Amino acid sequence: QLQLVESGGGSVQAGGSLRLSCAVSGDRYSKYYMAWFRQAPGKEREGVAGISSSAGTTLYADSVKGRFIISRDNDKKTLYLQMNNLKPEDTAMYSCAADPFPKSTGSWYRPENYRSWGQGTQVTVSS
Repeated sequence: QLQLVESGGGSVQAGGSLRLSCAVSGDRYSKYYMAWFRQAPGKEREGVAGISSSAGTTLYADSVKGRFIISRDNDKKTLYLQMNNLKPEDTAMYSCAADPFPKSTGSWYRPENYRSWGQGTQVTVSS
């Protein structure tokens, strides 16, 4: 099991950008499927973006396609989420997650499919 620590959250105005990072400790990080999730107050946790162990495949929620980019640096054991053109509806607690098994288009966004989680970093977007 991995240990995950997010950073990079903050408060921005609509249209602004933020870059989230998720520092990973533990063995075999490069073999894990990684993802970003978010949860707004009163709402369920939702998958934002997922990335395969080799970074060859990325998947996104429809609500962030074209605005967010997920990436990973396996040498630095870090996961990233570049968020552009932020909207007030992007306001949420963002968490990174990891799992040793590959994910499909039908499974990557399900929180129950991930074994390791970070504590989260808050993103607030004002209009």
